[in-house]
Amino acid sequence: MKHISLLVCLGTVLAAGSAYAQQEDFSKVTIKTTQLADGIYMLEGAGGNIGVSVGEDGVIVVDDQYAPLTEKIQEAISKLSQKPIRFVINTHWHGDHVGGNENLASAGAVIIAHDNVRKRMSSEQFIALMNRKVPPSPPKALPVVTFTSDFTLHFNGEDIHVIHVDPTHTDGDSIIVFPKAKVVHMGDTYMTISYPFADLSSGGNFDGFIATSGKVVGMTDATSKIIPGHGPLSNQAGLKAWHDMLVEIRAAVKKQVDAGKALDEIQKMKLTAKWDDKWGGKFIKGDQVVEFAFSAIKGKH
Repeated sequence: MKHISLLVCLGTVLAAGSAYAQQEDFSKVTIKTTQLADGIYMLEGAGGNIGVSVGEDGVIVVDDQYAPLTEKIQEAISKLSQKPIRFVINTHWHGDHVGGNENLASAGAVIIAHDNVRKRMSSEQFIALMNRKVPPSPPKALPVVTFTSDFTLHFNGEDIHVIHVDPTHTDGDSIIVFPKAKVVHMGDTYMTISYPFADLSSGGNFDGFIATSGKVVGMTDATSKIIPGHGPLSNQAGLKAWHDMLVEIRAAVKKQVDAGKALDEIQKMKLTAKWDDKWGGKFIKGDQVVEFAFSAIKGKH
């Protein structure tokens, strides 16, 4: 599979209207489909990983990448089912996960997301890490069904649980659980290619990554499949390793905060050095993870 650069796929996390994304050459992107269970699939292209449920009731899509990829995504899904896409669930508001909303809504899908996703998509946002303003999304792209905590979709023989988690990547994150299939889509509360990105401008909180990963570890087992927001498919063991790393990083940072050290002093200590080769080479660097942990510990979120 050909990839748009990681910084486009993940780092830009830009407008739901995808003005920036329109500048990229998505003609080179191919959609890779992987079956995870009976009727459950993971699609990879450019942007956030997509979850798909197909069956007698129709199709549910979890996240929809960038607008220019909608036709390719629809084509890939059509090979799995000829039934319509009835629902799109957004795991959070960033454009690399909701960029296809307008197109799929126009094709008849109902967009579902947490209240805060609609709020952020409805108004101009600022992503400090990118130093970039994100304009409001077109009305058609906005979720039309929103919720505050969690709900269940009884669809395709599954009780699909959509669970809002504590502020993690943003303040509107949801995980989607397919209990019968033993599949969990975690959105950007988990990435298998990078340290976590706590979008502090969007209410994100480093501590949420620890809480959310711990929650999902507790609801899965060794045979479960876990879809990350970005990167290859994972499992309980992979998520547990991620969780334990974050716990250790937080403890190391807290020790220095408690000793009265300033952020720049702590960053110079390179507390993440032993993980940097694996997690720090592509997007979020060790110094940024330390800043995210520092901000959570100091309550600056």
